[in-house]
Amino acid sequence: MIPLIWAIAGVVLVVAEVLTGGFVLLMLGAAALGTAAVSAAGVPLGPDLAVFAVLSALLVLVARPAVRRRVLAHDAVNTGATALLGTRGEVVEAVAAGSGTVRLRGSLWSARSLHDDDLPTGTAVVVVEISGATAVVTPTEA
Repeated sequence: MIPLIWAIAGVVLVVAEVLTGGFVLLMLGAAALGTAAVSAAGVPLGPDLAVFAVLSALLVLVARPAVRRRVLAHDAVNTGATALLGTRGEVVEAVAAGSGTVRLRGSLWSARSLHDDDLPTGTAVVVVEISGATAVVTPTEA
């Protein structure tokens, strides 16, 4: 009966973790499930409590920081329009008077020059900023 209680407590703690997101309840739930396995092997209640305490301490102090780092780590990956920053392209409609068209990765984008320079058709450019749906470009170094 005691292993079943440990198992139920473990599952309840793991499910409760979904609501909190701090990984403490997950570690305590894992410790309770580990204790259920030990208890199922016939260990009496006193040592069960010691096993739970040791497993809880180890998981919270050692495993939790590693899990948090892994889950909360985010790669600085540009997505959407910001993925175009640094992309090289070509002017397909002269960029003059603040507007024109460039080809970036096979798509046509409205564009304006970073320094209000006139950029003739065929000029190689690089994207330095995305302003709404307009690519701000500058000529590439030849």
